[in-house]
Amino acid sequence: MSTVPVQQVTVLGATGSIGTSTLDVIARHPDRYRVYALTAHTSKEALLAQCREHRPRFAVLDDANDAEWLQQALAPTGIDTKVLSGPEALCDVASAPEVDTVMAAIVGAAGLLPALAAAEAGKRVLLANKEALVMSGALFMEAVERSGAILLPIDSEHNAIYQCLPSEHRGGLAKHGVRQLLLTASGGPFRGWAAADIAKVTPEQACAHPNWSMGRKISVDSATLMNKGLELIEACWLFDAAPEQVQVVVHPQSVIHSMAAYDDGSVIAQLGNPDMRTPIAYGLAWPERIDAGVEALDLFQVARLDFEAPDEALFPCLRLAREAIQKGGAAPAILNAANEVAVDAFLTETIGFSEIAEVVAAVMAQPYQGDAASLEQVLNADRWAREQAEIIVRQRMAEHSPL
Repeated sequence: MSTVPVQQVTVLGATGSIGTSTLDVIARHPDRYRVYALTAHTSKEALLAQCREHRPRFAVLDDANDAEWLQQALAPTGIDTKVLSGPEALCDVASAPEVDTVMAAIVGAAGLLPALAAAEAGKRVLLANKEALVMSGALFMEAVERSGAILLPIDSEHNAIYQCLPSEHRGGLAKHGVRQLLLTASGGPFRGWAAADIAKVTPEQACAHPNWSMGRKISVDSATLMNKGLELIEACWLFDAAPEQVQVVVHPQSVIHSMAAYDDGSVIAQLGNPDMRTPIAYGLAWPERIDAGVEALDLFQVARLDFEAPDEALFPCLRLAREAIQKGGAAPAILNAANEVAVDAFLTETIGFSEIAEVVAAVMAQPYQGDAASLEQVLNADRWAREQAEIIVRQRMAEHSPL
């Protein structure tokens, strides 16, 4: 029998790909983990099925009517799950005293407040929501340090770097003999395509990632390389790195998840099959290792590993992200908000694929006087950027419309 204390886990974004993978790992270790709360945006049927299987103490949906539907659907089952709704409830289940670990897997800016609440409450925060650091890196890292929270990155690339660095890596990479972080990227589904073909890409094509199973928004970000740009910003905050210390390396096989280059010439890499259950299990059990349900890597089957530089002319979102972190202040929050609006417009076929970067660049080019020294300022920058992006999208709609 295990003597490890049982962890109470809240899964923010339970019905998404990260959330379902988290619950898969948890189910493999019922002696170590209990589900305290599950949350979803609007996927009430999927959340109902998860509540039946995992019997959380709380479930949270965005809309009050959806929450009432779920509560009524659970009533005949005898499952004693209390259903809540709204952003305040998300923060409550992320910061509750009974909770030990929070999987922060809500996509986009909506995940910022509950992830920050978990950090401020001193939880073990498994961060799969990169926007929390992109939008408010300084505030988030200050909250972690102040509360004594344990912050473990779950993005496969950042989790790989975490594993490749010394156990204590704060205070700057150079202090620990680390020369550079090598952030790998698959290159997305359009690596090597001509610019004319990329301009004609459809949402269905952009959402068909060659290696990973992800949600639609993240899949589009991967296709534009914005996902890698956001990860570059996140890496700077997570590992106390300057932008020039983070190099993006296109690695189509997605077997090496990232690397750390040291002053003595060593390069340490973390390898594995492209399955998010590996970094999730690492985060749940750290500093131990547990079974994640992932097959061991067969190097003979892999056979070869390829690397190339990213093409920032064809995929300018990566350059825009680097410019945002170099500029600092509210620029990363503005980049993220504009991108969310542009991606949504692309997915609804309002703008073309190549216009995503153009919308983001147009918003970033506009003067913004605000800062990002407080949460209120970060949210103000987010709102401002969304408004500007929506104006630009409407202008482009008008230009596309036949006379």
